[in-house]
Amino acid sequence: MIPRYTPPAFADLWSSATKYTTWLEVELAACEAMERAERVPAGTADRLRDKNIQLDADRIDEIEKTVKHDVIAFLTHVEELAGDDARWLHFGMTSSDVLDTSFAVLLTRASDLIAEKLDELIEALTERAKEHAGTPMIGRSHGIHAEPTTFGTALAGHLAEMKRGRQRLRVARDEIAVGKIAGAVGTYAHLSPGIEAEALGALGLQAETVATQVVARDRHAAFFSTLGVIAAGIERLATNVRHWQRTEVAEAEESFTKGQKGSSAMPHKRNPIASENLCGVARIVRSAVIPALENVALWHERDISHSSVERMIAPDATTMTAYGLQRATRLVSGLVVYPENLMRNLEMTGGRCFSEGLLLALVQSGKPRQEAYVVVQRAAMKAFHGEGSFHDLLAADPEVAAAMTTEELERCFDIEHAVRHCGHIVQRAIDAP
Repeated sequence: MIPRYTPPAFADLWSSATKYTTWLEVELAACEAMERAERVPAGTADRLRDKNIQLDADRIDEIEKTVKHDVIAFLTHVEELAGDDARWLHFGMTSSDVLDTSFAVLLTRASDLIAEKLDELIEALTERAKEHAGTPMIGRSHGIHAEPTTFGTALAGHLAEMKRGRQRLRVARDEIAVGKIAGAVGTYAHLSPGIEAEALGALGLQAETVATQVVARDRHAAFFSTLGVIAAGIERLATNVRHWQRTEVAEAEESFTKGQKGSSAMPHKRNPIASENLCGVARIVRSAVIPALENVALWHERDISHSSVERMIAPDATTMTAYGLQRATRLVSGLVVYPENLMRNLEMTGGRCFSEGLLLALVQSGKPRQEAYVVVQRAAMKAFHGEGSFHDLLAADPEVAAAMTTEELERCFDIEHAVRHCGHIVQRAIDAP
């Protein structure tokens, strides 16, 4: 986590103070459940809460240097602050009961914060897609002019993708909202399923179906994979903006604020820095996916090969996802669109983007498809080499003249006809859950 890329809520979420406070929440929830099961003296948890324990992260770290165990260091510090009642904390529990359950609490909180950022991007894309639902532009495949579409339709594709990301995130959140308070190998040797269910319920979690010493890591792999897919969607959006902003394209560009500078050497530059930054951010988020998948295969009931990985990827991947969504929202909201340049580029090939409609019109007139293809392609290639306009070459072609009237030919070049369903497509994306 680097401050430059860390929203304040995530700096707090992944701080040592929050980590240890969450550990204490888990211990107290378990203690209360054990009280009701008459495994711990009544009133223990309330007395501990009344002490208003103020944990000192530096002191815990100092103790850990000696004991070489973070949870023992934490419990030792709590005993220093709380006295005799603290001996009932962690009763029958193992370290992973605390670590995995608190990890679930923190990941669900991170999910909720990410969901808020995702909703903001969805709202921004909705507004811009609606604004440009009917703004014509050239569609591209392989980077080459294909057929007309609208700028709103292009944005609607990103909108629909982010909505799918939101649905995946909901599923992933539910899957990692799972803890365990089941003891050393998950068998409740000194606890019970009832104690676990009550404690986890107080924390907003469900119990792992079959725990070992840890919660199964396929859950976390699915969560980080979901973040990777969301990040890939952010990068796809950013990549499109980078293309639209190229000098020779100039269809849209990032907002350029007063006083902003584009280059230390060239005063004329207006660079797509936000989009390029987002592409880099996406790489960092996706880099967490493979380690998360590799964490699934732990030895027997548990080893700690996953631990160091999660200490790094959880703060970094969640924080960078939130940052990426936040910056992408500003990018979309401030995007400057140039309809006149969109139309200029659409018209750049002199109507060759209408070639499929011409092909189909010739087929409808009775001409075999492959013969019709040759006729249209012949005119397109001549136009490409500067031998005349695509329209005029077709109008002068005797095979075309024999197959359709002048009015029928003109209808094939109708931009309104080509994009007539784009408004429906945009609305479908807006209406999608």
